[in-house]
Amino acid sequence: GSTTAFCATGLRNLGNTCFMNAILQSLSNIQQFCCYFKELPAVELRNGKTAGRRTYHTRSQGDNNVSLVEEFRKTLSILLFPFLLRGYQQQDAHEFMRYLLDHLHLELQGGFNGVSRSVILQESSNLSASNKCCINGASTVVTAIFGGILQNEVNCLICGTESRKFDPFLDLSLDIPSQFRNKRTKNQESGPMCTLRDCLRSFTDLEELDETELYMCHKCKKKQKSTKKFWIQKLPKVLCLHLKRFHWTAYLRNKVDTYVEFPLRGLDMKCYLLE
Repeated sequence: GSTTAFCATGLRNLGNTCFMNAILQSLSNIQQFCCYFKELPAVELRNGKTAGRRTYHTRSQGDNNVSLVEEFRKTLSILLFPFLLRGYQQQDAHEFMRYLLDHLHLELQGGFNGVSRSVILQESSNLSASNKCCINGASTVVTAIFGGILQNEVNCLICGTESRKFDPFLDLSLDIPSQFRNKRTKNQESGPMCTLRDCLRSFTDLEELDETELYMCHKCKKKQKSTKKFWIQKLPKVLCLHLKRFHWTAYLRNKVDTYVEFPLRGLDMKCYLLE
């Protein structure tokens, strides 16, 4: 009978920072993730005239000891973000999200705010004992919520030897299939609509590697033609999907404006998972 309240506070655009605002708003509505940071103790100065007051850093101060965990905690508490990436350059939302999650993960492993590393890792492991995904070290709240595992299968086409490799991930980057790349808008052309399922299928379909990606077969003892296929061995609690909006050719980078239809609810991932 309880209701869920979502964060509706706006974020000020500091000059082309909509990429950052979109990611922060999304993360702030993942309850288990943001509650972890909100409950952490605050960093305080304990000497001089500013004793007992919180420290607010800006990039112009040139302080290399700024804690991203602390700045993120303050952001989630007040949903104002005037102290990171101030400027007028165009940025990339996916790049910002990965930077943020990767550095939060690294800081949490090292301990901060006077909280020991062992206490932080214990709290992170308590989030989900069965959902551990270690990326660059021990599990944290970042990997407990966003961490999944891919299985990469490579088969030699000459002798049939199969190689399996397991890779942890925090998000999946999906190509927009080539047959849809010329379709710019939702209603511009007739024909099939590109869907998120098409992008997922393209990511997980069996692929024959070209001459520049020959596989070193341990049985043949040399590089051979092979096929590659991805399976998702383990889904994360929150799955982040990134659509690749640029297509590279030999000399050019082209923007892919294809409209991609995706469900707001009920995305079925069963056909991409290992049994």
